[in-house]
Amino acid sequence: MRGREAIATFRGHHIPNIDFLGRRKWWFALSGAFIVLSLVGLFARGLNFSIDFKGGSLLEFPNRSGATVGDYTRVLNRFGLREAKVEILTGGQCPQGCVNVKSKSLTELGLLAPAPTPSASAVASPTPSASAGASAAPTPTPTGTAAPTPTPTASASASAAPTPSASASVSASPTPPPVAQATTPEADRLRAALAKEAGVSANDINETDVGPTWGGTISRKALTALIVFLVLVTAYISLRFEPKMALGALVALGHDLIITAGIYALVGREVTPETVIAILTILGYSLYDTVVIFDKIKENTETVSLVARETYTGVANMSLNQTFMRSVNTSLVVLLPIGALLLFGGQTLKDFAFALFIGVASGTYSSIFVAAPVLSILKEREPRYQQIRSKAQARAARPGLRAVPAERELEPAGVMAPVQGRPAGTPGSTQRPRPAGTAAEKKKGTPQGEPKRRRR
Repeated sequence: MRGREAIATFRGHHIPNIDFLGRRKWWFALSGAFIVLSLVGLFARGLNFSIDFKGGSLLEFPNRSGATVGDYTRVLNRFGLREAKVEILTGGQCPQGCVNVKSKSLTELGLLAPAPTPSASAVASPTPSASAGASAAPTPTPTGTAAPTPTPTASASASAAPTPSASASVSASPTPPPVAQATTPEADRLRAALAKEAGVSANDINETDVGPTWGGTISRKALTALIVFLVLVTAYISLRFEPKMALGALVALGHDLIITAGIYALVGREVTPETVIAILTILGYSLYDTVVIFDKIKENTETVSLVARETYTGVANMSLNQTFMRSVNTSLVVLLPIGALLLFGGQTLKDFAFALFIGVASGTYSSIFVAAPVLSILKEREPRYQQIRSKAQARAARPGLRAVPAERELEPAGVMAPVQGRPAGTPGSTQRPRPAGTAAEKKKGTPQGEPKRRRR
């Protein structure tokens, strides 16, 4: 029987009767545990940002040898690039496959600071005072007089001049930036090793350096979009429903954001621009589910008699039961294709699908178990609903009608029942048999079993 009821409930033929709001402390405790775990992951491990945010190098080349991701990973590990990300794409212009390698900038690979030499430090000093002090030392020259007169040499006068010479300017030029040293021997050996593994020439490797400035621009634009989104959502829900519903929706959105980001930090997945797009998408989905539930609550609470009998929390709980299977079935339909992308998609699609999967599941949970309970708590604090709850509690405290004992059964018509206090069989111990007809029928003289005739 329970199986049939579960199937009928799943198909929408039966409305469940679950006390969602009565157990809100359990839901809040579960959400609190997830939020604490997510915050620990965010502050202890942090997010693993991709090169689009941190900056780095992107290497693209054809995979003519048919090597696997593990082969290229071993090559990168030999050069200390253990955090590099390798992806092999097929189709399009790469029938045999194209390799994409994302790692830290190769300009930082194998760079060693040269040991300073005395001559180099003396010549390359950019401050004229230091060079003047080093080379303008007086050199005594022997003369015929008793007191030697110090005469500075020509090099001292040249170096002590306020305008440095051409040779001095060349020597004091600043060190070239790391980009100019991208062709270090270590970087060249890495390219040669990757080209050998792929069966191509080192000139076939297309290298692109991505600076952290671009990632910072993406972050600022994403934050701006998030703020505008939250402001518009708050204004819309406040105008369409009420401000307390807007506050409940914002609490649910914050719940989804923290849990999604925390799970990303705990599992160590890379945060890419696709992840930012997915997070903004799941916020919209979570809001859609919350608005559906709030609309049903608003529709049911407009019936004054229903609220007076069930209180606001009872009506909200009834609305949750009415929309529960709709929310679950909608989420399942959305999660199935996302799960397929997560299992069988490429690396880029997997990052996008992972954020969507976590966000959709968290959004469905927060709409039912976070947004609606928060709204119920806020509304029950209003004086109007406090009076309704007090009256409902007073009605529940009143004693009800006593039930008739099951031992005494009604006697059928025409059977004489014994009189209480007299034993059966004694005179007067039985009552007269009650006729089957009623007193009204006897008074009017209508025969039993015949309908009353109307006068014309």
